[in-house]
Amino acid sequence: MATDQRVEDFLGFLTTEKGASIHTVKNYAIDLREFVKFLSEKDLAEITYLDIRSFLAFLKTREYSKSSIARKLACLRSFFKYLTRENVLTQNPAAGIATPKKEKRLPEFLNPDEITKLLEAPAKVSWEEKRDKAILEMLYSSGFRVSELVGLNHDDCDLFAGWVRVRGKGKKERIVPVGQTAISCLKRYLDEKPPKEPQHAIKKPLFVSRLGGRLTDRSIRRMILKYVKRVGLGKEVSPHMLRHSFATHMLDRGADLRSVQELLGHANLSTTQIYTHVTTQRLKDAYATAHPRA
Repeated sequence: MATDQRVEDFLGFLTTEKGASIHTVKNYAIDLREFVKFLSEKDLAEITYLDIRSFLAFLKTREYSKSSIARKLACLRSFFKYLTRENVLTQNPAAGIATPKKEKRLPEFLNPDEITKLLEAPAKVSWEEKRDKAILEMLYSSGFRVSELVGLNHDDCDLFAGWVRVRGKGKKERIVPVGQTAISCLKRYLDEKPPKEPQHAIKKPLFVSRLGGRLTDRSIRRMILKYVKRVGLGKEVSPHMLRHSFATHMLDRGADLRSVQELLGHANLSTTQIYTHVTTQRLKDAYATAHPRA
């Protein structure tokens, strides 16, 4: 049984039939190749749950985090489920293995003053800084994932109505409102002629590079790092931290959890509830600091 070919078939299945994101497919490819290497050419039909448990134990000795191990186990479950569906195997050897409990880590976010400093960092009148200003405002205004932002096209935006159509995880679409400040910055960016006309494409990308191509996740991260250094925030800031800040500040100001869940595109409310832990912890800290009998 050609294991490498089965892996490639599964990755193709994820892309074409499941609509998985490019990041999910890339991570699953890494996980599966690591597992195949660990098996040392053992045939797929010979794999038992003991082999998978041994692999998870091996990952633990390599000091992988619990969340990384959980993701790799989820990958193996999906892979073997696919093989049983295709009648390559008669049963899923990963089905009965318990997922390790993840560490409870609160998401990091910027406070309102830090957000203001970062959003005001692109102060020049150049086309590039107008674009960067629009990107930062959009990320904070609507809590986009960076992959969602770079995937936006011109026809996804209705600037008059103040909303954007977003394709989230699993290619699920949702409508997200955009604040007036972000819309104004986006209009100023769109009114400027880019250094090079965008490359021909069926869908015209909203945010482009100086060469006219669609921006990538990595270019957004580099851009944010540049402005973080410019204003001297003194901490690592990722695009996802702006998403965390959006959710935290919304809840701080009275937004209900269900609304924030829909805005973020979370499939489960439990995923959004982590932000309530952040706001609750901040209340506890304020109480402990200020109350004379705390």
